[in-house]
Amino acid sequence: MSKAIPIDIFRDRLHNEGIKDDFDAWLTFLGCDDIEYISTLIEKYPDFKPMYQDLYDICLNVEEVMQMFSKELQELDHNTVIYMIDELQDQLDETKGQLDETKGQLDEAKGQLDETKGQLDEANATISEKDAAISMKDATIADLQLKIKELESRLSK
Repeated sequence: MSKAIPIDIFRDRLHNEGIKDDFDAWLTFLGCDDIEYISTLIEKYPDFKPMYQDLYDICLNVEEVMQMFSKELQELDHNTVIYMIDELQDQLDETKGQLDETKGQLDEAKGQLDETKGQLDEANATISEKDAAISMKDATIADLQLKIKELESRLSK
């Protein structure tokens, strides 16, 4: 990376050596606001005169400069808004992806829950059937015990 030439060194060189070549001419155009050097530059390099004229005209018309600045700020604001919208859209897309993934996991868990509920319903039905069978056997046992008591009472008489 090249080092920037300090402005004092440039002015000293310009003062002592003058404008010798295109490089010095451009340095003078870009870095010097002294009217003597500008006049010398325009005399030696007349191609710079229209550029200075444009700069002069712009400086005279401050309203135009402000409009130009305002337009640039407006464009910058517009670009910033677009960038922010793009960033928000990316975040929204990412969040939507996470939401879809979570929804898939939730659907899977719901499926497992439904399956477990079905198994539980089957187990409850089996238990109910066995309870009914046990009740019938209890009733049969009670009948038989009653008959045994009747027979015992007949035998004991």
